[in-house]
Amino acid sequence: MSLLELKSVSKGFGPPGARAEVLRGINLSIEEGEFVAIVGYSGAGKTTLISLIAGLILPDTGTVSLRGVEIVGPGPDRGIVFQNYSLLPWLTVFENVSLAVEQCFPDWTPEQRLEQAERYIRMVHLESAALKRPSELSGGMRQRVSVARALAMEPEILLLDEPFGALDALTRATLQDELARICQDTQTTVVLITNDPDEGIYLADRIVPLSASPSATFGPSVEIDLPRPRDRKGLNHLTRFKEIRRELTDYLVASSRSKRLEVRRTLVLPDIEPEDLSIPRSAIAGRTRPIRRSEIKRETVEI
Repeated sequence: MSLLELKSVSKGFGPPGARAEVLRGINLSIEEGEFVAIVGYSGAGKTTLISLIAGLILPDTGTVSLRGVEIVGPGPDRGIVFQNYSLLPWLTVFENVSLAVEQCFPDWTPEQRLEQAERYIRMVHLESAALKRPSELSGGMRQRVSVARALAMEPEILLLDEPFGALDALTRATLQDELARICQDTQTTVVLITNDPDEGIYLADRIVPLSASPSATFGPSVEIDLPRPRDRKGLNHLTRFKEIRRELTDYLVASSRSKRLEVRRTLVLPDIEPEDLSIPRSAIAGRTRPIRRSEIKRETVEI
């Protein structure tokens, strides 16, 4: 049995009769310890998909299950890292991580909870910032706290919703390397949502493209059979890396073209022709302002 399974999942939003379908016929199986990246356009429904796995929303049709048990709400067996950090601003780094530990392991002793929080703060190299609040941290450091908080829960599956999308290129590369290292050390099952095929190929064991909206669905998954640890610079020279990137790009571009909609309608535009200032205002009785040529109506009257 797979760790995570999505079977014929569909989800839409809006009132009855005008409901917009976002995802249709989503099927996916993820094995324990696997790192899967889901790549798609912005607006394709990636965050909706990760919210379904997290239990934050429920599917309209189909099922999402973890170890054979249907997911009907959020739980500590799924840790999630959002793009916008989602840290409590009045708590320090240590307190943000400790809060998650306390909620997930209420039966532990204070010493055990302290050790757990400190362990994962060390794992993301934030020991020196443990007593700082989020406002005192850079964007990259805040995201490290989010990762530490999620991992400290010891979830069965880690969900990453474009976790590096708001960061600059250099910080993003550094955190990608840190994430790869942590996942190798902990053997955590990971689902990464991203719109960057290169990021997915660099980090994942398997990559699944999500077609363009509306009614997005999965394309054929691709095994990333590249050796680890992966060298960021060396990947660009590997034939297999280029093949995978081309396969993903071709699918995504083709799906975008097939989903294009054409809307035809008639627009009634206002008359914005400039006023003709060469015509004196006294030329037409009763008018005290310049007029447009289209307003002049010439007629012949016989008496």
